[in-house]
Amino acid sequence: MDTHKDKNLTIKNMVKTFGKVEVLKTVNQEVRAGEFFTLLGPSGCGKTTLLRIIAGLEIPTSGSVILGNDDITSLPANKRHVNMVFQSYALFPHLTIYENIAFGLRSRKINADEIKRRVNEGIEMLRLETLKDRMPDQLSGGQKQRVSLARALVNEPDILLLDEPMSALDAKLRAQVQEELRRLQRKLGTTFIMVTHDQDEALVCSDRIAVMNEGQIVQCGTPEEVYDYPCNKFVAEFLGAANMLKAKRVDGGVETELGFFALDKIPDWNEGLVTIRPEWVKISENKPDHNGVLATVEDSVYRGTNFDLFLSPGNLRVRTSSYKHFRTGDKIWIELTASDLVALGD
Repeated sequence: MDTHKDKNLTIKNMVKTFGKVEVLKTVNQEVRAGEFFTLLGPSGCGKTTLLRIIAGLEIPTSGSVILGNDDITSLPANKRHVNMVFQSYALFPHLTIYENIAFGLRSRKINADEIKRRVNEGIEMLRLETLKDRMPDQLSGGQKQRVSLARALVNEPDILLLDEPMSALDAKLRAQVQEELRRLQRKLGTTFIMVTHDQDEALVCSDRIAVMNEGQIVQCGTPEEVYDYPCNKFVAEFLGAANMLKAKRVDGGVETELGFFALDKIPDWNEGLVTIRPEWVKISENKPDHNGVLATVEDSVYRGTNFDLFLSPGNLRVRTSSYKHFRTGDKIWIELTASDLVALGD
């Protein structure tokens, strides 16, 4: 059987319009074979449309989907080595869990012994042994999610597409399923492409994240790259809390309302924004040698594992460990280190 497991997926000059609305604007992206790749962005940014085009469920206005050296743009969905796990799980209510998992294999006329082998493997892999004779309405959301994954994986797809796969789960279960999904992908070595609007999900699961906005991929990189070095204000704010300071470029760094800050990487603009994550801001006992600010605690929010301090001037947020308490009105020295301050591209 021809397999594409070791082939990259390439999205080339992808455009999709619905009427006058351009949902995808010339998207170019390569997904490497065997990686966990995530399309992250707000509702309406085009990420699900792109996933559906890869699946063959949506026809692009122009552009190509290439798997290895094969252009699969015009191949129907059932001829692609691709399976999709939907947000709603889409289980058949009248079939047992075992029969739900076997359904796709039966419809492809695979022989009975092979079906039995693959379904039992899938049941074992997703820890569904005690549930195989139940009906879907007897399962919790997390169990349905696992059945949905097993049903897709027994088809041995070269690419597994996941559309907001954890959106129906509660917070605790979601965290657990994220880790399970990551482990499963590493074990199988199958290419996973996931769509989500949840940045925690993207950071936990992915080898690489493509951040989308208004029909375009604005930044693509490892979780560390997109979180620590956002390319613009949108990415910085979408991936978590970010302190923003208006800045003017001067020799050796930038001038802001809080004073001069040295930067490791000097921006190429004259005026713009610099950002630093709240957890990178350091609290000092004494005035720091560089990039120090004397700030006042305006508010303190307890979050269990940490405190979020809101400081003035500059409307800064600082994330500090919960063992040390600060009160409103406290004066503290903080340091915005040169290596952690990032000049944004817009």
